[in-house]
Amino acid sequence: MNLQSPPSNRANLKVLTRLRDFIKPYYFRILLAILALIIAAGATLMLPVAVRKIIDKGFLPAQTETINSYFLILSAIVLLIAVFAAIRFYLVMRLGERIVADIRTRVYQHVIRMEPQFFEITRTGEVLSRLTTDTTLVQTVVGAGFSVTLRSSIMLLGSLFMLAITSAQLTGLILILVPLVILPLLFFGRKVRRLSRATQDLIAESSAIAGETLNAVHMVQSFLLEGFFSHRFEQSVESSFDIALTRLKARALLSGFAILIIFSAIMGVIWIGAQLVIAGKMSIGELSQFLIYALIVATSTAALSEVWGDVQRAAGAMERLMELLNTQTTLPVPIKPVAIKHCITNPIHFDKVSFNYPSRPEQQALTDFTLTVSPGETVALVGPSGAGKSTVFQLLLRFYDPQQGKIILGDADISQTDIHLLREQIGIVPQETVIFAADVLENIHYGKLDAGNEDIYMAAQAAAADEFIQRLAEGYSTFLGERGTRLSGGQRQRIAIARAILKNPPILLLDEATSALDAESEQLVQEAMEKLMKSRTTLVIAHRLATVLKADRIVVMNHGKIIAIGKHQELLSQGGLYARLAALQFGEFYDNR
Repeated sequence: MNLQSPPSNRANLKVLTRLRDFIKPYYFRILLAILALIIAAGATLMLPVAVRKIIDKGFLPAQTETINSYFLILSAIVLLIAVFAAIRFYLVMRLGERIVADIRTRVYQHVIRMEPQFFEITRTGEVLSRLTTDTTLVQTVVGAGFSVTLRSSIMLLGSLFMLAITSAQLTGLILILVPLVILPLLFFGRKVRRLSRATQDLIAESSAIAGETLNAVHMVQSFLLEGFFSHRFEQSVESSFDIALTRLKARALLSGFAILIIFSAIMGVIWIGAQLVIAGKMSIGELSQFLIYALIVATSTAALSEVWGDVQRAAGAMERLMELLNTQTTLPVPIKPVAIKHCITNPIHFDKVSFNYPSRPEQQALTDFTLTVSPGETVALVGPSGAGKSTVFQLLLRFYDPQQGKIILGDADISQTDIHLLREQIGIVPQETVIFAADVLENIHYGKLDAGNEDIYMAAQAAAADEFIQRLAEGYSTFLGERGTRLSGGQRQRIAIARAILKNPPILLLDEATSALDAESEQLVQEAMEKLMKSRTTLVIAHRLATVLKADRIVVMNHGKIIAIGKHQELLSQGGLYARLAALQFGEFYDNR
């Protein structure tokens, strides 16, 4: 998926029709807002009539009571306008906030469920930009923009109708001038839309650069890359600024042209109206009424031209959001998922599995991989980097489906099961520990959301984490910072192990789970993990062979293939790759056959 693909001009505005899906639940509120708007607009349109009556009656002593009554009517109209304008504003703006919140939630819920292939080609900063900046632009349309459009449209149509009643001759002149405003509006609108899309893409790029570098700030500073990335970020921001300036020039020309045409038309109407008054064909009150309606037409048209620019920008933003929502997972969802029993008696069988990552189609990650792991067995996967060990984990968790072969859990092909039920069976301790910006208790709690605090404490004790947690300033309530920056590598890994223990799954995946621990902690955790693994099926990725000496079987992998299976001593006696790895780590003699 190319999130930076250029939009087609014809389809761009049509994307706003997708807002119907989000507006539909709130039709009743929209009707209330429209009702309030109609009442306020109707009251506003009555003001010029009252003004005409006052002027035509004249300000004579004999007309005092009549004038007073008209001013009372004016006051009532103003009060009506104020009350219903406030109601309309609240209802519409609340609707805008609600719809944008729904869009943000829908986009996040969709993206968080996408498989890793999506994130191989999409930067996180790009997604975050769409969740924040783009949704804010959409809010200008469904909030204030929607309110202004409705009010201005009703006022424009109502005023044109009242103008026609007041003076058909002058109204005809105004209608002739309307196309002079509409045509440049459409022309400049397309340009604004294209420039808005380009601006948003560049803002997303700068967000991606910032997010990537701030998440790796230690590395950036260690290699003295602050200046380099600052310059790259500045270039991205400046490019966005240049395009934004071009867009603003287009909108400024549009606004200036609209104001010139509108007020020139008003001056022309005033001049012609003055001639009609002099000729006795129109009263001063009628001319005043006409001018007020003409001013309402002018201001409504100007407001619509301003909103049109916002609509163009929002259309580009909505298109970017819809690109995310329209992106579908490549993992097929079974119509009738096969059930998986949550138990430790399910064997795992890889049946002639071949796989290559979509981003690297020319490189085979696994080739004809066949392996059966019996219930309760501990199997270690060893081999050099790139041998395919992590790929086995990725496929078992069904982040990807193999191109050939299948993976069987119990009696079920995992591609035919419910993916959430499948992952409930599996607990993982990754090599790159993930710690969230929360306290200790919550970080462990993520392993099992319905677990109680006592269960969390027991899991931490089993992972040899309780001791260092108790020494923290606020114990289990200590905030760990983004990515766990307040903990050492070993402490973060013990939190991750506690999380897996709390989940209490029948299958464990350990990706060198003790790699970041010191010798004392490693021994404590290893003892806890041995107790835990006794009643579970466990797959272990091991770079340090000392961690898998007690494994039931060791599977030696290279270039995506299994080249040997056995226990430590058996594999040593066979020579080959495992013996060479052992010699490098233990200094043991091996026979290179």
